[in-house]
Parts: sequence; structure tokens; C-alpha cells
Amino acid sequence: MIPTSLPPLALLRRWVVDYFNAHNPAAAREFIHPDYSLEIGDVVFAGRDQQWLPAVDEQMRRFPGLGMTVHEVVTTSDQVALWFSQHGAQDGANGPVAVWSGVAIYQCRNGQMLGCVAQEDYLTRSRQLKSGMPDPVEPPAPAPWDAAPQARNPEAERIVQQWLTSSWPSAEPRLRCDDEHLTGDRLMFQVDSVEVLKLFSSGQTVAFHARQHGRYQGGLAGVPVNLARQHLACNGIVHVQNEAIIRGRIIRDRIGLRARLRDGASS
Repeated sequence: MIPTSLPPLALLRRWVVDYFNAHNPAAAREFIHPDYSLEIGDVVFAGRDQQWLPAVDEQMRRFPGLGMTVHEVVTTSDQVALWFSQHGAQDGANGPVAVWSGVAIYQCRNGQMLGCVAQEDYLTRSRQLKSGMPDPVEPPAPAPWDAAPQARNPEAERIVQQWLTSSWPSAEPRLRCDDEHLTGDRLMFQVDSVEVLKLFSSGQTVAFHARQHGRYQGGLAGVPVNLARQHLACNGIVHVQNEAIIRGRIIRDRIGLRARLRDGASS
């Protein structure tokens, strides 16, 4: 068994290296709690063996060479956030290749992972699989497993919580949202209110999981403006300087929003 003294960052390294990139569910059972759950978009996979591992196993069957690249890590004493990309060929050799990014926040205690809230950009994956043209993999973090916890920064947290009440698109050019920097198509969503469900800081860096409520005003291909009230889940890792967000990576549940708009559902 893994010693209970392992910090969250060491657990995440095992998650990426020993479990995910090795496609080894036996390794996951060594450090992931049986009650582990994953919340992604509006879906919850509850139970390590009951729902979560089977769901990931299915994705790995669909992408037999699936791998993960880590771009940024933010950590504290009991949680860790990760900006990553997954990439692989659907159905293996000669299949269409896709690269899609995500931001996840993991909760850890006593040397085990307890749960995760994540967003992955499945809409950009769908675009690439249809076109047959994969996006580039963004550069990896040069030393992801050497990230050090820094002191909490309440002021940075306050700035991010306030910023989350702003509507999309963002005016900050160094804030990358989904695949907008590649396609030029920008989601327009008027935010009326926000639920900040998870948020923590490590120095000037803030990770968050939020659900914004408001109205869709365009930007999704083939989906006309619809002013029915909707929600938009989003995760991000952002950097604060001089009382403003200067850069970061945001992933939003655009595919869930598109499905609700197409079905005529409101929230």
C-alpha cells in the first residue's frame, strides 16, 4: 500500500504516470478511495469500481493509445489542480487523432484521492475527429512534479470570484478559453449569477470550479441565439497580478450547453 504521508502532488503523479498513461487500473486501486467520484459537466461517476473506472476504461478502449500531457499544476496541502491535455487516435492506428484539454481539481486526504471535479473540452475533440485534422499539443510543464504549495491569497481569491460574474467572451487576450485561440469562434454568454463551487489559491494562482447562470447569445456553430436561462459549468487556473487576472486556462462545458440548447431545455 502507498504510505498515508504522500502529499496530493505525489498522488497526482501516480495518477498520471502509473495509472492513466500506463492504462493500469490496478495502480488506481492502490491510492484512489473506493468512494471516489468524478463530477464532469452535469454528470457524476460515483464509486471507483462501480462507475468511474468503467467509464475511463471505455474511453481507453475507444482511444487505445490515449495519453496525457501535464501543462500546469497548482497544489496545497490537501488538494491539487491540473491543466492537462489528453490525446490519441480513435480506434487506434490509422484512426482520426484528437487533442483536447481539461482542468481538474482533486481532493485528497490521508494519502488517498477522494474525488475530482473536472471539465474536458469534448466539443473540440468532436471537431477534430470529424475534420481528421488534430490540434497541436501545447507545451508540457517543465517540472510539474516539483510544484510547491504557497500561502493562501484571499485577495486573489476575491478578485477571481468577482471576475466570475463577468460575461463571456473575456477581454483578456492571454486568457485561453476552450479552443477559441485556434478557431476564432468565441462563446457569447451573458452571466447573471454564479455559483462558486470550489476555489483555492496558492500564492498568486487560483483554481476554481464554478457554475454560471445566464443566457446564451451566440458562438456555438449551428446553434442560434436562445435567451432561455441556462447554466454553464467552467473550471480554470488563472494568475492574478496588480488586482487583475493576467492569464490562465479555462475549460467550459460547451458540449453540455449545446445539448441543452438543441433540446430546448432551460435551467
